[in-house]
Amino acid sequence: MNWFTQAFSSTIGKKLVMGFTGLFLILFLIVHCGINCLVFLCDDGELFNKAAHFMGTNFFIRAGEIVLFAALIWHVVQSAIVTRTNAKARPVGYAYNKNSSPWYSRSMGLLGTLILMFLIIHLAHFWVQSRFVGLDSIKYQGEHYDDLYVLMMETFSNLWVVIIYFLAMISLSYHLLHGFQSAFQTLGINHKKYTPFIKLLGTIYSILIPLLFAIMPIVLYLKGLGCCQ
Repeated sequence: MNWFTQAFSSTIGKKLVMGFTGLFLILFLIVHCGINCLVFLCDDGELFNKAAHFMGTNFFIRAGEIVLFAALIWHVVQSAIVTRTNAKARPVGYAYNKNSSPWYSRSMGLLGTLILMFLIIHLAHFWVQSRFVGLDSIKYQGEHYDDLYVLMMETFSNLWVVIIYFLAMISLSYHLLHGFQSAFQTLGINHKKYTPFIKLLGTIYSILIPLLFAIMPIVLYLKGLGCCQ
């Protein structure tokens, strides 16, 4: 096992871990965003609550939740280690170069920290409430479901919360703009034939997914004000 631990403790190993866990989190965001988009339907949250109930009670999804948290923690830890290692290796920054990489590529540590702070708030708002505190129930076709939709309406009735979520999604977008392509490149998926497609796909993903997440709190806030039915 010594070779295994040495492989993953090396700089390349750490970046590979970041690449694999990053792709896993990218796939998770697609699923999470798809389910959350159900709040846009004009059904008072019925389909959203049913989907959230399925996600919260299905054994395989609950087991995957453990894997998700492990991947997230591993990604954060390895990112912090790589960022610190790079900073030690280059204590004095490069002189300004107009051809240097974009600022967000050089600020992944900062963007990641902002996203981590947001995740703590997000988990406190929804995951802790649904898993440990408990939610009010609502009945559909004779069956009871946790009313997560009402919790979302209550949470996003506060304008400051909406603003925090919106700003966090801007940070997520910039983080993904670099992280999406970087994950593929780290894993060796880099070729002149399909790299342009990966860049385009990464750009679309990095804008569309955070945009949808950012719109959700705004729509629910406006619904709470009676401006959007």
